Amino acid sequence: MKPAQSFMVSPNLPKKLERLIQLAHNLRWTWDDDTRNLYSRMDMDLWEEVDHDPVAMLNKIDQKTLEALANDDSYVYSLDKVLVDFDLYLESTPWFHKRDEYSENLNIGYFSMEFGITESMPIYSGGLGVLSGDHLKSSSEIGIPLMGIGLAYQMGYFSQHFTINGWQEEKYVFNDFYNWPMKLITDDQDKKILIDIDLPGRKVYAQVWEAKVGRISLFLLDTNIEENSEEDRKITFELYGGDKEMRIKQEILLGMGGVKLLKALGKHGSVIHMNEGHSAFAGLEKIKSLMSQSNLTFYEALEIAKSEAVFTTHTPVKAGIDLFSSELIKKYFDNYCQKVNISIDELMSLGKIKNNNEDFSMAILAIHMAYMTNGVSELHGQVSRKMWKSLWPESLEKEIPIDSVTNGIHQPSWLSHEMVELFNRYLGPAWREEPASSKTWNRVKDIPDGELWRVHQTRRTRLVEFARRQLADHYRDLDLPEADIQKAESVLDTNALTIGFARRFAAYKRGTLIFRDVERLKEIITDPEKPVQIILSGKAHPQDKEGKDIIKKIFDLSKDEELRNHVVFLSDYNMNIARYLVEGCDVWLNTPRRPQEACGTSGMKAAANGALNFSTLDGWWDEAYHREIGWAIGDREELEDYSSVEEWDHNEANDICRLLEEQIIPAFYDRGRDKMPRRWVNLMKNSMAEICPIFNTNRMLKEYTLDYYVPSFIQSNKLKEDNFSEATKLAAWKKNIASKWDNIRFLDVNSTPADKMKINSDLTIQAKVFLGKIASEDVDVEVYYGKLNAERELENGKLAKMEVEKELGENKYLYTADINNWESGLNGYTLRIIPNQNFLPESDRQKLIYWLNNSG
Repeated sequence: MKPAQSFMVSPNLPKKLERLIQLAHNLRWTWDDDTRNLYSRMDMDLWEEVDHDPVAMLNKIDQKTLEALANDDSYVYSLDKVLVDFDLYLESTPWFHKRDEYSENLNIGYFSMEFGITESMPIYSGGLGVLSGDHLKSSSEIGIPLMGIGLAYQMGYFSQHFTINGWQEEKYVFNDFYNWPMKLITDDQDKKILIDIDLPGRKVYAQVWEAKVGRISLFLLDTNIEENSEEDRKITFELYGGDKEMRIKQEILLGMGGVKLLKALGKHGSVIHMNEGHSAFAGLEKIKSLMSQSNLTFYEALEIAKSEAVFTTHTPVKAGIDLFSSELIKKYFDNYCQKVNISIDELMSLGKIKNNNEDFSMAILAIHMAYMTNGVSELHGQVSRKMWKSLWPESLEKEIPIDSVTNGIHQPSWLSHEMVELFNRYLGPAWREEPASSKTWNRVKDIPDGELWRVHQTRRTRLVEFARRQLADHYRDLDLPEADIQKAESVLDTNALTIGFARRFAAYKRGTLIFRDVERLKEIITDPEKPVQIILSGKAHPQDKEGKDIIKKIFDLSKDEELRNHVVFLSDYNMNIARYLVEGCDVWLNTPRRPQEACGTSGMKAAANGALNFSTLDGWWDEAYHREIGWAIGDREELEDYSSVEEWDHNEANDICRLLEEQIIPAFYDRGRDKMPRRWVNLMKNSMAEICPIFNTNRMLKEYTLDYYVPSFIQSNKLKEDNFSEATKLAAWKKNIASKWDNIRFLDVNSTPADKMKINSDLTIQAKVFLGKIASEDVDVEVYYGKLNAERELENGKLAKMEVEKELGENKYLYTADINNWESGLNGYTLRIIPNQNFLPESDRQKLIYWLNNSG
């Protein structure tokens, strides 16, 4: 039944408690213990019922309880203390605001398909969303002028349920946005602001929700409004739901709608940060807007749009990239191409390696639309350069323009309350204010062993108690007998070595690797003197049958009578379960096939709480690992090092059991007369001292800001000078160079004698070069030289620029270089010609390279 009228009803708070509403509507409470405690103190049962959502809490709590709290001097004192701290936080001058040269003009739009800020806002599925949430929180902490841009999913990601035989099923629940910590954006007349996008034959409208995240905002687009058809209202129903056509509509809304939103907010020209290819259509909207405003051609506007964007790829496999058929792109962008005066084939070329029958890749579009591209760990950067080398076929692998910024975590969001108090006492405020300081984190070693161990034992006990409650509730959902429920309430051991494993259940993550030799594992973990227990959690994508099979196998193993008290699977994985696990486990297990984990951050969260990492050398652990902070499974092997996947899995499963038997279990149970595992505690301290100052989002954000956002901002401003004259020149220059590049060639190359070379001997190299109609100042001629490998090829050489010694006439030039830093052994060199222009992005420069061997 449609209502005759709709209106908002707000809680009636006593005057002393009125600002609880303001605190509830700023997501800073997600990382501030004192603020969260204000709401949990009201009614702990209700706090759990509303999934830790203070807005829903205030809307549901009994009026008598509010009146009682207003008359409770202790509560009012706590509230006033939090409010003073909150006001100081908003008024203080963070790191970036002290950088006067950029702080007034730079704005960043941070685009992500999902945001994991709190479990009470389930618009995330996993790692990408949680990283995006931590990115926003650290942006607030250090004052980065950043705005999150995403979608408000009416049903979010699925809730995980199980059949009686352990098969995952998905359920979707409508989210009540009016009970979330966010508000609709309205204009001066209190009318909601609408953003429109063009879809075939119609416009689709989205209202905008704003969630405050400390000093910054997250904006979410929502199409579930009466202005749209029933079908278009579903665009923002499910995260990663629906078919390809639904996905392209969502990505048009996120990218193009997100750019329109920035413009509506007065932030036109903001640097945009595209996370994955989901938002790559943003560049197309920027181009269209620039063309309409500034009388630019498509390719001139492209240079501006490109200069204002950075792209972070989060996947190391092409199978994880969004692809759309040419038919679908034509359907949704034919009209766009007419408006910007390009052919559909020209648009297609921006999303393909070659403009043929291959599908349109959102990652390739994002690369073409970005000033800079990066992976999310050093290893992922290497993998990405190999993965996308076909876009720069003549480039040296080390020069492929994809760098890396290793992910981090927002530590206050993931630390237990007890660990926070410990850090406050022994590290002081510096661990929050300067989380990237090694000097600060080295003070972890000053914490008395007994205090650190007691805190950790407390958290393990809470994890076990939580797991028992969750498992019992899970059994009730399955309508199992009361006897089974009672058994669930007594599983696990609060003093046993506890291994945590929680993540998306995709095949490459190998969730059952530890169970590969079940009989051997049983012998290891059921030792009554040195018991071990494994707590697992995670979801499989609804369409991933292999992932669901993995979960079912674990579910079945957890019912084995010998394993029942040692293996527990927690259903419906979310951020709350993740916190209990990383705060309470002793060992964090991670078993991806190298190099398929782009980064991973769960192990960083566990390490900050004192857990030790036990992982394959993939993602971030490949950078962090050494023997004094954790354990490595395998030794950087990949599939080509084995005869089969079976052999690979067998070897690494054996490695897991061997390390448990020989190193991990003995270290944990090696106790002195005081029952203290001193060797284990020392490993905990080493791990925290080394991991925490590096693998945090404050360090990560400063890298993004100084190495990506600011250079992009500077490039954009330069191209816009003098009514976009530099952008116009650059577009014309690129077109001219590309049209004449095939005519260049090397005519002759020679050098001084090289028969008696020493390491520091001079070798003078000369080259006669024909440049056709290209000016010499528009290219660099370079020597690539160094030691040869076993195949007599240059592999890790150096580059040296050659200088024009003489113009020979008829567009011919003599170039010279003197090289004198050789390596002992067999050396060699070759030459190349590469474009050179002041404003040319490296991603464009590397596309046109002419090597000496191309001259025939």
